[in-house]
Amino acid sequence: MRARQLILIVDDEPQIQRFLGHALVAAGYDICMAATGAEALAQAQARQPDLMILDLGLPDINGKEVIERLRLRSDLPVIVLSAHDQEMERIMALDMGADDFVAKPFGIGELLARLRVSLRPRRGVTAQVLRHGGLVIDLAGHQVSRDGVALRLTPKEFDLLAALVGNAGRVMTHHRLLQLVWGPAHVDDVPYLRVFIGQLRQKLERDPARPELILTEPGVGYRWAPPEEAAP
Repeated sequence: MRARQLILIVDDEPQIQRFLGHALVAAGYDICMAATGAEALAQAQARQPDLMILDLGLPDINGKEVIERLRLRSDLPVIVLSAHDQEMERIMALDMGADDFVAKPFGIGELLARLRVSLRPRRGVTAQVLRHGGLVIDLAGHQVSRDGVALRLTPKEFDLLAALVGNAGRVMTHHRLLQLVWGPAHVDDVPYLRVFIGQLRQKLERDPARPELILTEPGVGYRWAPPEEAAP
């Protein structure tokens, strides 16, 4: 077992490699490097890192294809770090299985915070009961309560909640949520999804106008903020 978590940095710019390398080592991580997509896939298999920071603009294989190939055999957390900040680029990378997306230029503080979230143990569908303040979500029992009072969720609302909670900390695109909850025929029904997100916020959030649990990723989707405490 490694004493420190290992981060694979995939970027073909030496200055970015150096900057990230120094920052991550200072933050207490071990690092390894790759400058191409082929090297990234080989390092992921050989070194078994805990997380990959991936640039999309690689000289051989596009970063999105790296994610696609990686997902055939691994659930290694991936944070995309890219100058390609167009909305569709972010959505495509997340739909292919990236966990998060940080645009260049970036602040190292934000990147480290997102890295910590992605490395946090998933308290998703494997956890039976999750607690956040007065909110209790019993996934196995299909029960949700707030301050001891049972909340009534429709089956679709509960499925949507389970999809979000099961991927706590991860950005879930509209497409991905719609596919998971309503199926492939409904992946374009974003207005429908917004209605259900609004209903969930009304039931779960203390102040639905200032949500603290179901966070909006503008133009992309939603993210469940991991609770501070969760009971097994």
